[in-house]
Amino acid sequence: MRIEILNTGSELLLGSTANTHGAWMGQELVKLGLRVQRQVTVPDGKVIEEALAEATARADVVLVTGGLGPTSDDVTRESLAAVLGVEMIEDEAALRSLHEFFEKRNKPMVAANLKQARNLVGADILPNPNGTAPGIYAPPRLGGEPFCAVFLLPGPPRELYPMFHAEVVPRLRALGGVEVIDGVTELKFVGIGESDFHDRLDDELAAIDGLEVGYCARLGEVDLRLIGSDDAIARGRELTVAAFGDYLVSEDGSDLETTVIRELIRAGKTVTTAESCTGGLVASRLTDVPGSSEAFQRGFVTYSNEAKVEMLGVTPATLEAHGAVSEEVAAEMASGARRTSGADVAVSITGIAGPGGGSAEKPVGRVCFGIATSKGVRTYLENHPRNRLDFKRQASQRALDLVRRAVHDNQ
Repeated sequence: MRIEILNTGSELLLGSTANTHGAWMGQELVKLGLRVQRQVTVPDGKVIEEALAEATARADVVLVTGGLGPTSDDVTRESLAAVLGVEMIEDEAALRSLHEFFEKRNKPMVAANLKQARNLVGADILPNPNGTAPGIYAPPRLGGEPFCAVFLLPGPPRELYPMFHAEVVPRLRALGGVEVIDGVTELKFVGIGESDFHDRLDDELAAIDGLEVGYCARLGEVDLRLIGSDDAIARGRELTVAAFGDYLVSEDGSDLETTVIRELIRAGKTVTTAESCTGGLVASRLTDVPGSSEAFQRGFVTYSNEAKVEMLGVTPATLEAHGAVSEEVAAEMASGARRTSGADVAVSITGIAGPGGGSAEKPVGRVCFGIATSKGVRTYLENHPRNRLDFKRQASQRALDLVRRAVHDNQ
């Protein structure tokens, strides 16, 4: 089944609103054994009709988001009616739902809302208990040609997501007739890149019958997507884990910080952070995870040398002899944070984020890590010459991975 997504709304192209619909619906459709072939975003206005004409001539199903509101720039219904060559009428059920929506909230319904009760002749109204804009389902052959099913859906996620599950999924199942759904497994790796997979695994994975392989590279991590039968996925996973098991973070899509918190709780351990150049980013990522208070109680942001001395017990002599960006200082930061907090694991970061402050001996991008456990302190010296924000993200990624590895090593 050829499925396309058409997102409408000038705000999506102006950048004032992030367009997340395609990613979300793509993930939901894969669960049904279906794939998105194309995604297009257009501004409000006449171009919606043009985009609908192109998409319906090419696809079997078009999912349209946005443009169902009461204002003059909400013209998605009218655009689809023009493309299919069908008339529009006022739908009594939709009108009744509109009145009930405003009555429950003790608000008057203005005349502009009446357009939201209009529907294409022969199409289904999709109820929207979370907003005023009902959706519309135009079944295949509604207007003769093109032979394409079209779903008009509201733009706000709080309205779109429930409607998708309640109204779109059952109709897609009936249209698709999919009996055997391929499985999907996503393996997340940290500390290696796409080129590592290419060098060691691409040919072997390609030799597995019925296995589709895809990569998604992000800063400091790579997602490996395996699609196919259970047997094909199992064989692909076995090869991948044998080659890169040490770098495997999760197999359920969980990000690194979620995995770290989960592993800490599972091991009954706690962690603390001592950050300089990252300014608290590691602690922020950890506390973004629900339930993180079971494993994280405090962190230290010691940006200045004075803070390192006062809060973590770094000695002035060490700072004088080696400088703030050194393995020696990273070691004292980690051991001091662990001692002061009472945590089982402490990770420290000190580095040069740039763009200034570097030297020939210690260039911009130089970063030192310390990891302190009951077994002692280990340090790492690395170089990540990136822009300031990417440097901080990369450093925080490495720090979290060091915690993950320390928990495994100390179990």
